[in-house]
Amino acid sequence: MCIAAFSWPSSVGASFAWFLLGMVLAERLTPPVHANGLERIRESWKIPSDSMTALSPWPKDFSQGITPVQCLSHNDYWRSVPLFDALAAGCLGVEADVWLDETANDLLVGHRASSLSSDRTLQSLYITPLAEILTRMNQGRDLGRSGVFETVPSASLTLLIDIKTDGHTTWPVVMDQLAPLRAGGWLSYWNKTDGKLSQRPITVVGTGNAPFELITADPEYRDIFFDAPLDQLADNTSFTAENSYYASVSLKKAVGTIQPWGPSRSQREIMKRLIETAAKRGLVSRFWDIPGWPVHLRVKLWRFLVESGIGTLNVDELVQATQWNWDWCVVAGFVLC
Repeated sequence: MCIAAFSWPSSVGASFAWFLLGMVLAERLTPPVHANGLERIRESWKIPSDSMTALSPWPKDFSQGITPVQCLSHNDYWRSVPLFDALAAGCLGVEADVWLDETANDLLVGHRASSLSSDRTLQSLYITPLAEILTRMNQGRDLGRSGVFETVPSASLTLLIDIKTDGHTTWPVVMDQLAPLRAGGWLSYWNKTDGKLSQRPITVVGTGNAPFELITADPEYRDIFFDAPLDQLADNTSFTAENSYYASVSLKKAVGTIQPWGPSRSQREIMKRLIETAAKRGLVSRFWDIPGWPVHLRVKLWRFLVESGIGTLNVDELVQATQWNWDWCVVAGFVLC
């Protein structure tokens, strides 16, 4: 007696195949979880004050096992755990939008005025915890100043401060609030004697309504740098490594709308030219407003920018940017992400 081989209906078979492909992708893309202090802080963090209470007692394995990556955590304050999510991913930059509360003479952090609250400030979310982290990281250290990443102590974390209120009234408050980092010697500064940037654990960059004329007002000392307009560098020699650090522009403004299948040759040439121009000035190039969808377009743009020498990737998707292997988005010839 011959028993016929069992066969799946074609629709079921196709669904099962896609399920297997999805399982393969999920296994490939699932990032490793580092058992360190940062992960424990992320698990316990509930409110802004936890940014300090979570650091006591000090977790000696704070950033153990994390490899820093040249990326900026865009709108970092939106994350479940501001600052610490970015550090856990290895990002070498965080962005904070600040609004001057003239009544309290304080800097509130948020994307819109309607989202602000008195407990979410530049001090509570960024400056105070960073000062504590750096103090702890450098206890008993004789040589140099260690940054926030144990694997690369020399790496500098960029704090991008996007001023939303009037720049001239907000600027003095920004300068004052950086005092704890300045007093600790944690801020990168322009060394006039050597004619170069003396890099320290934190590099502060002003953007948005940050006033260029106030950033450059003191010819003797500078520890806050400007976010220069990347698309204007070729025609404007004012922006140099002496006064600027980032050079940024909206990707759409720079090259126009990018189609879902990827940038055109002319768009790629424009991006490369802007990146090269910034590098020649000694500035860190950055494109913001990178399309987030479809995912394969975002990954394609990330790959192209990295291969073209981009200074830093502006990212919303921390894990995908820092811990995915982008080559693994293709399984059996199918583009799954």
